[in-house]
Amino acid sequence: MHVRNDPLVRAMRLLELRPRRVVSSVAAGVATLGSALALAVLSAWLITRAWQMPPVLDLTVAVVAVRALGISRGVFRYLERLSTHDTALRGTTSARTRIYRLLADGDPAASSGLRRGDLLARTGADVDALGDVVVRAVIPMAVAAVLSVAAVGVLAVVSLPAALILAAALVVSGVVAPALSARAARLAEDESARARALFSEASVTALDCAAELRVAGHLDTATERARKAEADAVRDLDRAAPRHAFASAATPLAIGVSVIASLLIGLELYAPGTMSPMALGILVLTPLSAFEATGALSEAAIALSRARIASRRILSVLDAAETHVPEGTNAWDGSGAVRAHGLRCGWPGGKVTEEVDLDLPPGRRVAVVGSSGAGKTTLLMTLAGLLPPTSGHVTAGGTDLLALRPEDVPRGIGFFAEDAHLFETSVLENLRVVRGDVMEGEAEAALIAVGAGEWLESLPEGVHTYLEGGTRAVSGGQRRRLLLARALLSPARVLLLDEPTEHMDSAAGESMLRGLLDRAGGLLAADRTVVVVTHQLPGTTEADQVIRLESAERNNPLPTS
Repeated sequence: MHVRNDPLVRAMRLLELRPRRVVSSVAAGVATLGSALALAVLSAWLITRAWQMPPVLDLTVAVVAVRALGISRGVFRYLERLSTHDTALRGTTSARTRIYRLLADGDPAASSGLRRGDLLARTGADVDALGDVVVRAVIPMAVAAVLSVAAVGVLAVVSLPAALILAAALVVSGVVAPALSARAARLAEDESARARALFSEASVTALDCAAELRVAGHLDTATERARKAEADAVRDLDRAAPRHAFASAATPLAIGVSVIASLLIGLELYAPGTMSPMALGILVLTPLSAFEATGALSEAAIALSRARIASRRILSVLDAAETHVPEGTNAWDGSGAVRAHGLRCGWPGGKVTEEVDLDLPPGRRVAVVGSSGAGKTTLLMTLAGLLPPTSGHVTAGGTDLLALRPEDVPRGIGFFAEDAHLFETSVLENLRVVRGDVMEGEAEAALIAVGAGEWLESLPEGVHTYLEGGTRAVSGGQRRRLLLARALLSPARVLLLDEPTEHMDSAAGESMLRGLLDRAGGLLAADRTVVVVTHQLPGTTEADQVIRLESAERNNPLPTS
């Protein structure tokens, strides 16, 4: 595989690492372990020189230098940690920013087709694995390379054969052992990554839909599925541990071989008097410090393996998002009717709906009902331009939706998903997601209109109250009302609402749906078009049309009741 096409190399570009920061981190790491290496050499010299009992003043400089090197090692280690983690954290921030941007600007099907837990794992844990490469692999590998050359060079001055043995031992510790560790862990890590993603998916489903699962009697099944996925992930990691342990033993063995070989060579040279006691001490003690840098490389190899697996998962989404989606060039001011003719909707490779014909002039109110999996949400996403039709076409103001400028479509057609996100910020800022200039009075009026007036009065700071934890700060019904208020404040003239009354009690839900589907209800301006997907359609409504999606094969418009 060409290096440029390696998934890890491609994904690392997302971190946007600045060479200056990386070099600073490497320099701090070299200074840290360089202090340790210099300390070992100087200590060896000081111990053997003191054995000769010279005048104390002859040792003063060496004693002070030993203290200085001991202190500098801690100082440089602290600076190296600061610099390395700063570089990694900046990199993961840049990576997530670029990923979000690519997903937002690319093919919507790339992210919309993933379950929330899987998408969370790819933008969360997988990006963290990329950041770990900086801390656990890139910097340690560069530091180890510099220190290994320096240690071999120091020993070569004393004894070339000992330096060659040290070089061979360092290759075993810094190249062979990490390669064995990476190979042993690769298969287990690959399986573990899939299991962790499954765990994220299962746990998010169990947490977000706990109430519905409990009512349906499936909560225990969902939690057990999450528990099993977690156990599988742990088991897959444990499978790599024994093999990794054998690879880890290579470094201590290499140290032992190098020290014993250096000692034997030193004794051979010292016996005839061709080597000083100080040189013998340096020859024996230097290898002990030289291996400190290579000891971390087995973990570095595993971090690289994990990051490569994470990179494939990240890039699979980004490559799908970058699939060329033709962009229109025609402007649209949001006026005119939205129409669908012969429209069939579906995800790539999945089921598609029967043909749907829709006429949505200003003020039209339409309800879409049907069983789960019939394609109701898919229909809304297609009408919003988030998914291309599998056949037929959607027009807005007389122009095909795909021919319109991408930035104009969401200004005229707003899709409000059932699981839309609530951010960990104030109530007001959560409403400003759809329109940045929403004023405090407008926000309060929208919340009162959707029945959240009592809840608003109970908040300590009104619309400025901070929602600690975002969605976790509110109940299911309060969340639905907040999202519905967000839709009311949207500038879009066509509102596509997915299950807007979910988690509300039956009476409140029916009242809200009647308000949304009645032009004279006062909840929305009479000239705004509304398409509502619901499982709770009241027996009587003022809807202009009710569309029933029975399955992927049937689509029956019902007369208005």
